[in-house]
Amino acid sequence: MIQITMPTPDVTIYKQENPELSHIYGFTDFILIPRDKAGIFMFYNDKDELLFVGKAWKLRPRIKKHFEDTVSVIKDYREEVTKIELCLVEDPVHREIYETYIINEYKAKYNVDKVLYK
Repeated sequence: MIQITMPTPDVTIYKQENPELSHIYGFTDFILIPRDKAGIFMFYNDKDELLFVGKAWKLRPRIKKHFEDTVSVIKDYREEVTKIELCLVEDPVHREIYETYIINEYKAKYNVDKVLYK
């Protein structure tokens, strides 16, 4: 049997209620997300329910794209996201394993690909 545990998040950013600085859907701390690092990211709502899990070669542009893109899976649910966690994972095989594991173990609400629990 293979044992997989969810990695500890390296960065967590929270939605601001009334942001004074420039923001995207209330998030002002995108600068804390490494631009050129690979990893997995998780979007949560205010009840700490997992909404979406993804992976990226370059985390910051990929996460921002989810909030700006018209074809993102979460485009209709962006307002629901209140917390973003990310884990730096350089190995592409490890990213794939973690993403699939987290989607299915924690039943990410808006993931449609890689879902095995339905």
